[in-house]
Amino acid sequence: MVGPRATAILEKQPGLDKSLGRRKSVRPTATQRAWLRRGLDQPGGKLPLFDRHGQMYSPRTIQSCRAQGWAEPWAANPIKPDWMICKLTAAGRAALSE
Repeated sequence: MVGPRATAILEKQPGLDKSLGRRKSVRPTATQRAWLRRGLDQPGGKLPLFDRHGQMYSPRTIQSCRAQGWAEPWAANPIKPDWMICKLTAAGRAALSE
């Protein structure tokens, strides 16, 4: 629960999510855009787990894109259940075109 002083501060800040006290993201960051862009030329908009250098994308990047609605789960991986396999959504395509 947020106290009255914190509530007053939050209400003065445009663009803040009042319940979480964090800025609402309306545009993907450079890292998020790079990851989302990779799904544009893939069948079904499938998003990769690894970048072009073979490094795994940060789970934080993937989770934040899912939270914004730019990506959604593609399928569960029974061999590696901690890997979040996702696909690009219509909202993700729209965010990239802005």
